[in-house]
Amino acid sequence: MFSSLLQNVKERAPIVHTITNFVTVNDCANIILAAGGSPTMAQDIREVEEITRMCQSLVLNMGAIGCLEAMVKAAQENNRLGHPVVLDPVAAGASALRNNAVKTLLQNAHVSVIRGNVSEIKALALGTSSVKGVDASYEDLLSAQNLSKTARLAQALSARTQAVVAISGPVDIVADAQNAYAIHNGHPMMARITGSGCMLTALIGAFVGANPQDLFHATLAAVGAMGLCGELAAQKVQQEGSGTGSFRTYLLDYMSTLTPQQLGGIQIETLA
Repeated sequence: MFSSLLQNVKERAPIVHTITNFVTVNDCANIILAAGGSPTMAQDIREVEEITRMCQSLVLNMGAIGCLEAMVKAAQENNRLGHPVVLDPVAAGASALRNNAVKTLLQNAHVSVIRGNVSEIKALALGTSSVKGVDASYEDLLSAQNLSKTARLAQALSARTQAVVAISGPVDIVADAQNAYAIHNGHPMMARITGSGCMLTALIGAFVGANPQDLFHATLAAVGAMGLCGELAAQKVQQEGSGTGSFRTYLLDYMSTLTPQQLGGIQIETLA
């Protein structure tokens, strides 16, 4: 299954309309390209509806909070077209501005997938969080001890929003109202470069854009692909004795050469 989902990205080359923050815009564009998709990063409210009509999916990153009105317009147009919308609630819970922005977006448009760290998802699900800037708080980090509890939180948010929920961290979770899986791939170096979470959200945009008929498994495949490439990049860096700059480059390299057969090696645990 996962093999065909990746193959679809490479063959269909979905155009992913990505409204993201200035810190990670280049990384998001490059991860989409590496997977086989094609990014466009239009943010001006005067053109977002027109641009998004040419695309197969939409990614909204709340790091670009100044573009909220453009995000809502783009999301509404994608809803009208029946195209997937992926939301990254960057630093949700950190300020009233961000909390209100996410609330406004969810009240005015439907999102297909929500991808965040555990603190951000906790903020959306419970209205409380202990975010540390844009990173998950230490006490929120996923572990073997809290996987089931966090999966139930994700499922509750999915039931309320009708969106697939992906939580990234040392262990990743992908859930909807009926199902929840843990993905045991990745490497700690992924947390030492800026934008790995934003890149994952953009990557999900490519996978769901190419596989709109199966948003859940497309999200699962994207999360697994990112983790696998992180592992391969870390191995390469360790062999060379290089650092985080090389890691970022190798992460993109391995994504660009990832095969459907390799993707079959993602490590999945059923939680619900």
